[in-house]
Amino acid sequence: MGTIRLTQFAAGGGCACKIGPGELEGLLAQIEMPGSDTLVVGLEHGDDAAVVRIAGDQLVLSTADFFTPVVDDAFDWGRIAAANALSDVYAMAGHPVLAINLVGWPRDVLPMELLGEVLRGGATVAALAGCPLAGGHSITDPEPKYGLAVTGLVSPEDLMRNDAAVAGLPLSLTKPLGSGILNNRHKATGEVFPEAISVMTALNREAARAATAAGVRAATDVTGFGLLGHLFKMMRASGVAARIDASAVPVMEGARESLRDGFVPGGSQRNLEWVRPHLGGGADEDALLLLADAQTSGGLLVVGEVPGAPIIGEVVAAGGPVIHVQ
Repeated sequence: MGTIRLTQFAAGGGCACKIGPGELEGLLAQIEMPGSDTLVVGLEHGDDAAVVRIAGDQLVLSTADFFTPVVDDAFDWGRIAAANALSDVYAMAGHPVLAINLVGWPRDVLPMELLGEVLRGGATVAALAGCPLAGGHSITDPEPKYGLAVTGLVSPEDLMRNDAAVAGLPLSLTKPLGSGILNNRHKATGEVFPEAISVMTALNREAARAATAAGVRAATDVTGFGLLGHLFKMMRASGVAARIDASAVPVMEGARESLRDGFVPGGSQRNLEWVRPHLGGGADEDALLLLADAQTSGGLLVVGEVPGAPIIGEVVAAGGPVIHVQ
């Protein structure tokens, strides 16, 4: 099993295999989704999880996330996919209370023992999060896929949303960028990037707790739509704009070199083209591609200060481009 390169069994990898944000929004706009008086957060702004109110004003978060292999190591892929799915709950200041597995597996091509390693990786991260992992659903699939459906809880006074940003506050980012580019290089060459694996398997739990303690009300996680895509969604939903200092944005070692060598995922390029009409400033194309890079299990983008996280910009009043990058 050690010689099997999982990334070679999928056309895409990680969150870079998401359907493009523009295409997805156009499709969803044609469909009327049922709602209810108990629905607090739905599809309207593309937030990280759906939120419903139950008895006693307790809020329940529900989300699901799965993707094709982002690394060749089965155990690491399981860990990354689980951390990524749990992140949607943390991004809204919740704590996960239950997760179930989502699996697609080419059982006639890849050994089931390898799937066992994927599931073991997911279980390891769920245990680290203190979240029960019980059952799930599996299908035979030409491409391997893995992730979790996660249920979480959050108090109304703690809920962080992507439509609550206000002008005058700083923007913080809790993990460096570059996983999409590095994963693309890994898929093409087999090179392993330990920092990328460490970043992608790290939970956003402590960052969410720090944001909650600081009174943050607006946040999102940076995943498949890249920093620029998720920031654009947040600014648009909140009716404000943002200024970003590209030089202040943390980037993983090797990402800039890999970008210059041409290892740019198609998803990252789609992200940039989607937000380009809403960009201003003098940043060059490489800087914009890094900011649009499709992240897998990225950090939290927080409107406010988080101890230990770099401030990469600020929220400003609407007027002019939605995002100004300098």
